[in-house]
Amino acid sequence: MNRLVEFLVGLLFGLGLILSGMTDPGKVLGFLDIAGAWDPSLAFVMGGAIAVAFFAFALARRRTTAFLGGAMHLPGAAPIDRRLLVGSLVFGVGWGLAGFCPGPAVVAAGAGVTEALVFTLAMIAGMAVHEFGAQPAARSGPVLE
Repeated sequence: MNRLVEFLVGLLFGLGLILSGMTDPGKVLGFLDIAGAWDPSLAFVMGGAIAVAFFAFALARRRTTAFLGGAMHLPGAAPIDRRLLVGSLVFGVGWGLAGFCPGPAVVAAGAGVTEALVFTLAMIAGMAVHEFGAQPAARSGPVLE
């Protein structure tokens, strides 16, 4: 049952990305082009996502188990450190250069967009490099139970 729900939630997320146009790197790059033909639609998509997440996390914090009975694993607060800043910088540069962030890239790669496939493979390679190069304690982030 869990796998079916995970699949349906992922499908809903992917459809949302497609319908909002976020799988089109031109749309993302248009948002980042504030001095040119700026496209504010990404701000509305992000605002909608923040609103949904705000209420979902508020509900999740009051629960001890997930809707399907599993344990709740919510992210904890972590200090802003060098790793976070460098990771944010790398993410932002990659996003600005390619016009993809991870979710939309995977959806577009699944649709056969060559640039998205290259981005996704590079992203996976970067994750592997990090995983094998990270300190053992850094491999598992904070988990609240």
